[in-house]
Amino acid sequence: MAQAVHGRIRDTLLAGGRAFALMFASIVGSVVLFVLATVSIAFVLIGVGLVTTPWTLDLVRAHANRRRLLAATWSDVRIPLGYRPFPKDLRTGFTGQVERTTLMLKDPATWRDLRWLLVDMTAGCAVLVLAFGLVVYPVEGLVLAAGLWRVFEDSTYWYGFVPVDSQLTGLIAAALGLVLFCVSLFATRPLLRLHFVLARSVLAPTQEQELARRVDRLTETRHEAVDTAASELRRIERDLHDGAQARLVAMGMHLGTVEALMEKDPAQAKKLLATARESSAEALTELRDLVRGIHPPVLAERGLGDAVKALALRLPLASEVDVDLAGRAEAPVESAAYFAVSETLTNVVKHAGADRVWVDLHHADGMLRISVTDNGGGGATVGGGSGLSGIERRLGTFDGVLAVSSPAGGPTMVTMELPCALS
Repeated sequence: MAQAVHGRIRDTLLAGGRAFALMFASIVGSVVLFVLATVSIAFVLIGVGLVTTPWTLDLVRAHANRRRLLAATWSDVRIPLGYRPFPKDLRTGFTGQVERTTLMLKDPATWRDLRWLLVDMTAGCAVLVLAFGLVVYPVEGLVLAAGLWRVFEDSTYWYGFVPVDSQLTGLIAAALGLVLFCVSLFATRPLLRLHFVLARSVLAPTQEQELARRVDRLTETRHEAVDTAASELRRIERDLHDGAQARLVAMGMHLGTVEALMEKDPAQAKKLLATARESSAEALTELRDLVRGIHPPVLAERGLGDAVKALALRLPLASEVDVDLAGRAEAPVESAAYFAVSETLTNVVKHAGADRVWVDLHHADGMLRISVTDNGGGGATVGGGSGLSGIERRLGTFDGVLAVSSPAGGPTMVTMELPCALS
């Protein structure tokens, strides 16, 4: 019982601290970005906005995406992106700026973002103030009862509905504070979740918009999946031709030479047999590696959780894997998730400069959610042909999404979601 109460108090204080941090993001970030965005869009008419609008709206989208990430990690509230992708052949220079500005202003998600900034700085912030106030305001009641009431002996100070001007009224204020704190134990976390639900109601596309976006996205990812499959087949063919096939051909030539030397030079034939045996072992190793790259045996035999743990064990840095899966997803989904995690961990090793990585896998509400967090230098972005872009394309084939939080100086958190059912 005591442990449960302690856990609830800890969660309430954590939610209050998060609400306090989000208050500054709502008041400062949303207000500043709304002013910059509206002024920049207005200046499009005189040409200046053609340069500033894409940059400003990128900041707005980054602000909104950060809130989406916090909604998913703090309150398990999923807010769809809904942004229209830019064409791959988007031009550069001033012409590209004009085209980019036009595409962003035609995107309904841009106007949803601007409406959200208004809601976030008003109703969203009010909910956060209430969540934080329920945690902090009771402290004032205790301080008043401890002696601060003496400051108000010559005047009346109102604590809630209690006029404080004596020790008795100070104790009543403390009792009210305790009642408010008990209320906060049950209300602060729901209020924080309400803030994110309010954001979702504004940021999330309508059902028709979401359906149209998914159709466009699935059409695009279908073509990308075909291209990826063709590229993978070419890679397998190249690896077989340059690796195992070449060794098997060499082994055949060695065996032919052994056959010719068996009677004339047995010693030399014996050496060639040893060489052929080494070539066969190397060819077998390369074939096993190739098969493991196509579909790892541990994934097929033991499932995604154990396969990711096996991946983490081979990393040259400290790792921690937390798996909470009540069953197994379909094989294609498991394969996509496995290789997405594998590519993410490879990026961490190559580019993050981290010495520790955390991987979390769990399934809830029909979603397989995976997060990979490292303590590196940050600065990771999606796009521009980066490894994260390949992961996003891989997940998109299954209607999955990728979110990246990587401020300068770190840490970096890559969150992946795949709709699936476990069996």
